[in-house]
Amino acid sequence: MNIHRTPIDPAVQGQLEARLGSRLAAALNPALDALPADVESRLRFAREQALARRAAAPAAGNVSLGAGGAAVLGRLGTSGWWPRLGWLLPMAAVAVGVLLVQLRHERDAAAVAAQIDSALLADELPPAAYADPGFAAFLKLQQP
Repeated sequence: MNIHRTPIDPAVQGQLEARLGSRLAAALNPALDALPADVESRLRFAREQALARRAAAPAAGNVSLGAGGAAVLGRLGTSGWWPRLGWLLPMAAVAVGVLLVQLRHERDAAAVAAQIDSALLADELPPAAYADPGFAAFLKLQQP
């Protein structure tokens, strides 16, 4: 899957993150009233811990625009050496395949030439007879 990533303005990215957060909060808020008090307090505590960790750690996940303008969370594996050099493995496989096809073709051509040579040497006619123009005319007359 190839996702075309277009660079976006940090201000637009911040707006996208804020919009995504508000949509998630709006989707989760109606169920908040139905929660028991102990679950609500545990969720509040977990949220406070997450916000504290978020403030202490650098921003790792980003919201970016993927194909078709969809918001994509995270970097999708764009860091590291594999995305930059990942094309080498398929190219090496194609190169090896082409070389194997070429070697097979050369081997088959050599086998056909060897069959023709052995048929010429095993025949009753001398090889010089095949080069005679009269023999070529004779063969053309013999064809149905």
